Amino acid sequence: MLDLKYVLSNFDEVAARLGRRGGGIDLEPIRRLGEERRALLQETESLRQQQNAANEQMKALAKQGGEALAAARSELKELSGRIKAQDEKLKAIEGELQKALLYLPNLPADSTPDGRSEEDNVVVRTWGEKPSLDFAPKTHDEIGTALGIFDFDRAAKISGARFAVLRGLGARLERALAAFMLDVHTSRGYVEVLPPYLVNRESMTGTGQLPKFEEDAFKTREEEEKDEKFLIPTAEVPVTNLHRDEIIEEPLPIRYTAWTPCFRREAGSYGRDTRGLIRQHQFHKVELVKFVTPESSYDELESLTRDAEEILQRLGLHYRVVALCAGDLGFGAAKTYDLEVWLPGQGAYREISSCSNFEDFQARRAQIRYRPAKGEKPRLVHTLNGSGLAIGRTVVAILEQYQRADGSVAVPEALQPYLGGVKELR
Repeated sequence: MLDLKYVLSNFDEVAARLGRRGGGIDLEPIRRLGEERRALLQETESLRQQQNAANEQMKALAKQGGEALAAARSELKELSGRIKAQDEKLKAIEGELQKALLYLPNLPADSTPDGRSEEDNVVVRTWGEKPSLDFAPKTHDEIGTALGIFDFDRAAKISGARFAVLRGLGARLERALAAFMLDVHTSRGYVEVLPPYLVNRESMTGTGQLPKFEEDAFKTREEEEKDEKFLIPTAEVPVTNLHRDEIIEEPLPIRYTAWTPCFRREAGSYGRDTRGLIRQHQFHKVELVKFVTPESSYDELESLTRDAEEILQRLGLHYRVVALCAGDLGFGAAKTYDLEVWLPGQGAYREISSCSNFEDFQARRAQIRYRPAKGEKPRLVHTLNGSGLAIGRTVVAILEQYQRADGSVAVPEALQPYLGGVKELR
């Protein structure tokens, strides 16, 4: 959430910065509500001054009694009623302002490239070389089905479209990747947590999924809204909310990693990536989350991105790092790097991780603060997160980059100990 005071005091600047994201962001309701709020505050302050004067008059007339005292008492009662009415109007307007702010995206960072769509994203660096295959590469779903490690037909029978059953070495590969990633990240100072997979509305609002993207979420059906629970779209939601409504007293940065399932309706993506593991309603991911000081957050973003890259490098997977342009940024992000892994079967790079700095956008919504030093006033933290990595898409990348002409797949050396020494899928 943006700071209301900053928005109203720097309206044209905020409008211009949000304009970098593209059209369709209307700030005029916030300007109008802000002006109404300012006028109400001024009127209320004037009434309170009159109320204070009336109180003093009452004290002076208290000993005299009579009609003058009765008139003063009547005036004071009227002023109290008008102030109460003004306070109720002010409360309603501030509620509308808060609701409007919840729908506003974050301001792009100055270092975020300009652009309108993914076509304008900027390649920052690449690692490794594209695999040299002397045969026509197959897609991961063709490879996995032939190996007997994917069963999409039975998944569709059980649950419908955009689900998969992994079996045998496929299931072991998914589990091995999770253990491998967690071991690497915890060795780098991240604290592993296992959070709930169902969260409340406050948690989804704190990280920016609600209210704007409620149609993308799976949720329970309850008689009262306060009892609803949402299936997590990513571990970012429960892990970031670990410190909701808290003043963090321990030294920053705080680094967490979590392996969880993720659940997404994928609203609006019908017809896209309908085959295979790329865009599923349920998938697993290892997430990285950081709570940092404002002064260090962009250095921490570079560090977090390198931590996600390390997994790809250890697995020997060719990839590139892309800085998202302002028009392609996620709702809450100020700056984002996508890691895009090469898929020979598709002849394209596909996102496997997204590493973002949210600055204080989530912290303001969730009221996550820290105390810079003993006795100092609390400040909002900056939050960051990234996939380290999406496990299903890592399976996809291994199958496609390590495929052989005979249909078998080599297992990356770093992963072999997690598979009991298995060196190939055959």
